[in-house]
Amino acid sequence: MAIEQHLVKNKKKLLRQWFDMLAGSYPLETVRLLKKETNQFANPVGQTFLVAIGEILDEFLAQNSAEAMEPLLDKVIRIRAIQDFSPSSSLAFIFGLKTIARVVLEEELASGVVSREELSDFDRKVDGLALCAFDVYMRCRENLFQVRMTEVKNRTHRLLKRAEIIGEPGAGSE
Repeated sequence: MAIEQHLVKNKKKLLRQWFDMLAGSYPLETVRLLKKETNQFANPVGQTFLVAIGEILDEFLAQNSAEAMEPLLDKVIRIRAIQDFSPSSSLAFIFGLKTIARVVLEEELASGVVSREELSDFDRKVDGLALCAFDVYMRCRENLFQVRMTEVKNRTHRLLKRAEIIGEPGAGSE
């Protein structure tokens, strides 16, 4: 039985621990809200995280390519990219999947049912997922930067226009 099959058997436990790790990166008060509130309208971020990482986990365990999971990663990474996290903190939850898998598969690893080679392959797949997540993160940050730059340009233009330093577009001096 492949490592993915063992993880599928323990998917609920794996998902709960992965969500707890992701939620744990927030301040304590936010952690309580993310974990406690299950209403998607009262806790849209928590529900988005839970649903999205569940979908990511399904696709990952189905051994789909990391690139195929980009739209799913985008749901989580887009939120993390606009929050006050460093890039490494934003994406650390991806690497946390390695640790959680080892905890969930502790018996299988100890008994040799899951080999070290399978575990190494799993780790490489998680690394590939993390690289893909980094690409998504950078695209989100670039988009955010572009939006901010456009807003600064527009604000500067309006201020100059109000101060009558520049005129209306197309209005030339006669």
